[in-house]
Amino acid sequence: MKLSKTEEELMNYLWKLEKAFMKNLLEFYPEPKPATTTVATLLKRMTDKGFISYKLYGKSREYYPLVKKEDYFSEHVNGLIKNFFNNSASQFASFFTQETNLTKEELEDLKKLIDNEIKNK
Repeated sequence: MKLSKTEEELMNYLWKLEKAFMKNLLEFYPEPKPATTTVATLLKRMTDKGFISYKLYGKSREYYPLVKKEDYFSEHVNGLIKNFFNNSASQFASFFTQETNLTKEELEDLKKLIDNEIKNK
């Protein structure tokens, strides 16, 4: 299941905070802040989708993520590789390194990461 762009934005705030009440989430938004009802609707949809849950404290809800950020984005990257790069990580890596204008230092850092992964396999 996927989050909309506005849901992803809110989910990112919740991942950063780890748990939060509605007022905490609203504070994270830049001006102009969305309406409380808009955020409440997003939270309900995200709860229905199984991305978040909450604990009740009287009438207040403290929200927390059920899905880890790494798991969510790993799913997206794998979907991207499957749908746009014929399920080839090599094609994805080639596109990524050529089209993102990485500096020499960034490419060297990426190479180190890959070399470390090869050692660990």
